[in-house]
Amino acid sequence: MTTTPESPYQSYVYAYPHKTAYRPLPDRPSLAELWRGEKQDALSLYLHIPFCEVRCGFCNLFTRIGSPEGLTTAYLDALERQAGQVRDALSGTAGFALAAFGGGTPTYLTAAELERLCDIAEHRMGADLRGIPLSVEASPDTATADRLKVLAERGTTRLSLGVQSFLDEEARSAVRPQKRAAVEAALGRVRDAGFPVLNIDLIYGIDGQTPASWVTSLDAALSWQPEELYLYPLYVRPLTGLGRHADHATSPEWDAQRLTLYRAGRDHLLAHGYEQVSMRMFRRAGAASASAGEYACQTDGMVGLGCGARSYTSKLHYSFDYAVDAREVRRIIDDYVAAPDFSRAELGWEMTDEETRRRHLVQSLLQGEGVDLTAYRERFGSTPGQDFPSELAGFAANGWLAEDGDRLLLTPEGLAWSDAIGPRLFSAGVRERMAGYAPK
Repeated sequence: MTTTPESPYQSYVYAYPHKTAYRPLPDRPSLAELWRGEKQDALSLYLHIPFCEVRCGFCNLFTRIGSPEGLTTAYLDALERQAGQVRDALSGTAGFALAAFGGGTPTYLTAAELERLCDIAEHRMGADLRGIPLSVEASPDTATADRLKVLAERGTTRLSLGVQSFLDEEARSAVRPQKRAAVEAALGRVRDAGFPVLNIDLIYGIDGQTPASWVTSLDAALSWQPEELYLYPLYVRPLTGLGRHADHATSPEWDAQRLTLYRAGRDHLLAHGYEQVSMRMFRRAGAASASAGEYACQTDGMVGLGCGARSYTSKLHYSFDYAVDAREVRRIIDDYVAAPDFSRAELGWEMTDEETRRRHLVQSLLQGEGVDLTAYRERFGSTPGQDFPSELAGFAANGWLAEDGDRLLLTPEGLAWSDAIGPRLFSAGVRERMAGYAPK
């Protein structure tokens, strides 16, 4: 008997648990206490810039549209204060294996402000941006030559450009005002800047999109020979532009459309020499990789700076408040900019042994290479089958699981259902917290 859920599009699980499971920490533990005794030789550094020139209709990220005069300077001032206090909480020998600037849109900042952002990462945090992989997100309108020059000179190895669709009418449908000519010009500037890895983000499931128009966008992206492509299914979330007007956030017809487009996109990229890394990510065979060979997302810590960034130790994941609504986002940014003290964790989720096992499984199984069973046994003294028998049995019954030597993998159909598989691995406690979260 199979246990296929109603929709393959439950939730994009990019981290576990999601921030909507976080709650205020009554004891507000000090960062020095949290990081004491933690493995700190291969940390990840994330700097969050919560500004965009426009908000796309599908976007539920923590970001503000525009900024009054002086706000970006004040934000970088706060980021620098936070960096100094966070660095003091880490050990003197803490090291970073990779870094990323995200948002929002980091390239919303001017070239001079991007220089300062890099200085904060390097001089305040001690990250060697030219010696480790550095990924930066950008939009076509903000990918200007002067900004890209700064990022290239400071060591950016991966530039990710949010395109979503090369067709103007589809961009309008997704409430993303852009023209293909501007996108192509931005891609030319990115290639001229010489980043080792170009990633292009595309979205399928847009109203009016067809398999033919989807392939048109894919071919337009392929003409730039990007090292990476991310294919995202469209989601309609509360408080987003599309969410305020949609009367069919989910439907069997839309699910079928997205699955059809996913399979068409996957097969098209595989036929053009790309390898599937996960449901969303495809990498050109033989292309440079922007990942860090010694960093393992299942085990190594994250240090996040900025009001929308998350951090995690082995025992606690923590962040500031989270919102989508414009007024709430402005309030949180204003509070962050005015804060003098960043030495304590405000909101978070405590990681028990069970949650750590779940996180390891989620972070591994949803990747194309799957779970390294030897590494899992060495870390936990058990197997995923022993720890999560009912969940894995359900996946196997649906034809979603396979074993290859000492690896537990998702089948091709399992990868297609990743956004249903991930949520099924959430604990009851995380589900309860997420269900009790009031969107704001």
